[in-house]
Amino acid sequence: MRAMVLERAGEPLRAAQLPDPEPGPGQVLIAVAACGVCRTDLHILDGELSKPKLPLVPGHQIVGTVAGLGEGAQRFALGDRVGVPWLGWTDGECRYCRQGRENLCDNARFSGYDLDGGYAELTAADERFCFPIPPDMSDEGAAPLLCAGLIGYRALRLVGAAERIGFYGFGASAHILCQVAIHEGRRVFAFTREGDVETQAFARQLGAEWAGASSELPPEQLDGAIVFAAAGELMPAALRASAKGARVLSAGIHMSEIPAFPYEILWEERSLGSVANLTRADGEEFLALAPQVPVRTEVTTYPLEEANTALADLRAGRFRGAAVLRVRE
Repeated sequence: MRAMVLERAGEPLRAAQLPDPEPGPGQVLIAVAACGVCRTDLHILDGELSKPKLPLVPGHQIVGTVAGLGEGAQRFALGDRVGVPWLGWTDGECRYCRQGRENLCDNARFSGYDLDGGYAELTAADERFCFPIPPDMSDEGAAPLLCAGLIGYRALRLVGAAERIGFYGFGASAHILCQVAIHEGRRVFAFTREGDVETQAFARQLGAEWAGASSELPPEQLDGAIVFAAAGELMPAALRASAKGARVLSAGIHMSEIPAFPYEILWEERSLGSVANLTRADGEEFLALAPQVPVRTEVTTYPLEEANTALADLRAGRFRGAAVLRVRE
């Protein structure tokens, strides 16, 4: 099969021909149609997430059809369209799994990190951690839902009932969550890189009532904020923009160091927190909600062999919305 492979951190992906994977017990073999390109992939390539299996096929926003069944696999039939998210396996036995918090599993394995992912024509995945894809969404349109959507959705739930919500970094996740938040009757305030008027206009087009630079204060204090960018200095910036009792969450798996800040901007029951991974319940809830909104993803597509270009464009912010590799025509 054709695949893009990471041999070592700091190097570009290498185009390769790999043996077709064989699905193990409880796994399905998936013929990959599309795979989203995520900032987490950049963190892996840059060595900021330091323990990937190597060599590695990245990619954890996978949409494809079931092409084979491992021993005992019976949740899906051949030809079913499924999605594979970041969380690829849990032990079901640690204290977190027993408490219903499988996103914190001590022994979790992640797609495109511990397990080969979707930058390839085929991948094998645990059927328990695959989701049916809404029928009215294209493969390319559905792929960003599997991480940008799911992690954002978990963050939106953890931020509580915030009416005035700020999104710091208006990329793949925020452009999906903006639609969900407005559907739920929230008011969205979008924060972008300095001078990025195009992305600010995009946010207003999706329903944000205000958009400006991350260094600016919004016209009203926020009841909650989600920081999607990996810039630690945005956490205290969001606190400064927040009302009493607001919760500020980082939705990223990696972030630069958060600088010191005065206690007064945390006081009055403001709080800082993070979001880790997802649960299968998150996936089921969000993928049921997305068609009701309905969520419309804006994607820029690249052929599989241009994965390095897609990653470079993501790093530079050269597109709006999400990037997706088109694996199967």
